[in-house]
Amino acid sequence: MAAPNILNATSIYGKSMGAALSTTDTTDILTCASDKVLKIKSILVSNVDGTSNAAATVYFYDSSATTRYALVKTVNVPADASLVVLGDSSILYLEEGDQIEAGASAASDLEIVIAYEELDDAWLWDTTVL
Repeated sequence: MAAPNILNATSIYGKSMGAALSTTDTTDILTCASDKVLKIKSILVSNVDGTSNAAATVYFYDSSATTRYALVKTVNVPADASLVVLGDSSILYLEEGDQIEAGASAASDLEIVIAYEELDDAWLWDTTVL
């Protein structure tokens, strides 16, 4: 199914999620559900290791093209520092089935936080008006 028409959105929910990154670069971090559009506002990757640097990789997976595109690829994040992968001035939309995937050069050294809006144009059919 195609993405909902965001002009007709019946609800917009502000959401955030986080995850510790493993060494598998294509780990699914966030997937857009059916009949939704996710407006990705920001993606931050933080190095929580106090002494070692770690490299971050973050992909946008386009399910309609069955192709992933690198947002950042093996970018070094210094110890106790953060990397802004996507900021508010560069918004990304996920259609149903699209994903944000990510991984790190060292397991549990990097954490990812994604702030996004979930847009929905769902409506309930009211049979009492028929």
